[in-house]
Amino acid sequence: MEWNNTRAGYPADVCLHEMIEAQVERTPDAVAVVFEGGELTYRELNGRANKLALTLRGFGVGPDIPVAVSIDRSLEMVVGLLGILKAGGAYMPVDPHYPQDRVAFMLADAKTPVLLTQSHLAVKLPEWPGHVICLDHFNGATAENPASGVQPDNLAYVIYTSGSTGAPKG
Repeated sequence: MEWNNTRAGYPADVCLHEMIEAQVERTPDAVAVVFEGGELTYRELNGRANKLALTLRGFGVGPDIPVAVSIDRSLEMVVGLLGILKAGGAYMPVDPHYPQDRVAFMLADAKTPVLLTQSHLAVKLPEWPGHVICLDHFNGATAENPASGVQPDNLAYVIYTSGSTGAPKG
């Protein structure tokens, strides 16, 4: 019980991306994310996520707007999720191995304006009128933390059911 007692308090009125921004201020050059030999410092993660957030805001992403994410596990996935939260949006995972008709249904049903993916997965996506951003080719960073207007009670993510009893529901 004592060894597992790792409970820690955190402010209930602060969003996850704001907690990460505070960590960037405290330890900008500390390693934040490690994946298969690659790593990002808090400064690098925050800068890349800021650039993505500003791009997403330009495509109409804001509080309670879902953004589809069809990405293999990677550093880009973490950048994508943080960028969505910084834009104020809600991330919506879309398994890269889902059938095209299921992906098409989810994108249309959620009315997401943007889908984040990787170039090798983009070729498997169904036709769709929204914006597709391939994070493995998305470059640039900015030090500016965008003001998202999001509050702790805004939507953070959308998960779709399997659809085993009919159509999937988000």
